[in-house]
Amino acid sequence: MSLEIKVPPVGESITEVVLSRWVKNDGDAVEMDEVIAELESDKATFELTAEQAGTLKTVASEGDTLAIGAVVCSIEDGGAAPKAKEAAPAEEKAVSNDAQQPAAVAERSGENYATGTPSPAAGKILAEKGVDAGAVKGTGVDGRITKEDALKAEKPAAAAKAPAAAAPVAAAAPGSRNERREKMSPLRKTVAKRLVAVKNETAMLTTFNEVNMKPIMDLRGKYKDKFKEKHGVGLGFMSFFTKAVCEAMKDFPAVNARIDGDGIIYNDFVDISIAVSAPKGLVVPIIRNAESLSLAEIEKSVIELATKARDSKLSIEEMTGGTFTITNGGVFGSMMSTPIINAPQSAILGMHNIIERPIAEKGEVVVRPMMYLALSYDHRIIDGRESVGFLVRVKQLLEDPARLLLGV
Repeated sequence: MSLEIKVPPVGESITEVVLSRWVKNDGDAVEMDEVIAELESDKATFELTAEQAGTLKTVASEGDTLAIGAVVCSIEDGGAAPKAKEAAPAEEKAVSNDAQQPAAVAERSGENYATGTPSPAAGKILAEKGVDAGAVKGTGVDGRITKEDALKAEKPAAAAKAPAAAAPVAAAAPGSRNERREKMSPLRKTVAKRLVAVKNETAMLTTFNEVNMKPIMDLRGKYKDKFKEKHGVGLGFMSFFTKAVCEAMKDFPAVNARIDGDGIIYNDFVDISIAVSAPKGLVVPIIRNAESLSLAEIEKSVIELATKARDSKLSIEEMTGGTFTITNGGVFGSMMSTPIINAPQSAILGMHNIIERPIAEKGEVVVRPMMYLALSYDHRIIDGRESVGFLVRVKQLLEDPARLLLGV
């Protein structure tokens, strides 16, 4: 009996996915619940598993765009290729005993690496390194190759030298003007579509200010060791900015609101979307109810979400919603930018790099670590007074961190 495997529903707003990689090949024997392929939507990556044991018959190809419910492959009952370790006829053993002995020794000693199947994350790392999965020993369940195994894997010396030897043949001539075309990923297409829509459909404006980061840097320097010892995480800037934003929204609730048709929806909670650069593009996982979290809880959430983003493990739920976004271009060296609103939100705060600059302080010129802040907002719902007032309030809270604790 043949069972069709179809693209499962993966999210309310997702209508199609891309078959990014086959984990198993056509004709391979598969087990129940074994990962057979990797699907990519405009928000996340998903694993497709076998719904019964049998022989895989592929229908779609890598790179195909498939609608939800489309057939990806089928699994035939029985007919699976016999496993390599099954006993051979006695006469074959007699003829090939010497030839089989090294393989048997390798299998007994745990060196038969070809039995491992890489996880999606491990497969990508091995592909980037140019390492054959068959040459890597998996430490996961049933010998599966984990991300850690892939990171430790090294290209064999012979294989590493091969490209160098062939380089003179494949090298482009001096002054050549080569081009290559790559298919846009679902994530990149969605990001492009949404950013253009925001620019066209909102009255977006950006206001700027600067903040003296010395008070926060002094506070971190004084308590960072005790903080990490007690909570198990470092004390970063993101937790201070998140707390400052949540506090400022109490005075300027429109910054945390959104337009819905001819009405405005105000939220009595703050779900902070954090822009994270992932292997496949920018994603914005969400810290839920940030207004009720401590600095330590915010830092733990940031680390957890950023790690999931870089490993392509974020779920749809972890990226759905959000009432306000914080993006930190400073980690890449950006001094100033005008971030684009993350619709349907009404505002986004851009952090930038910290540069020591001379400023006037109490009638004297002093050098201080300064950061530019940028608030992009939808002028249809947020007025200039509110946007400037909100950013000034954030600046006050950051330059006097005691206000964050006292709420003044």
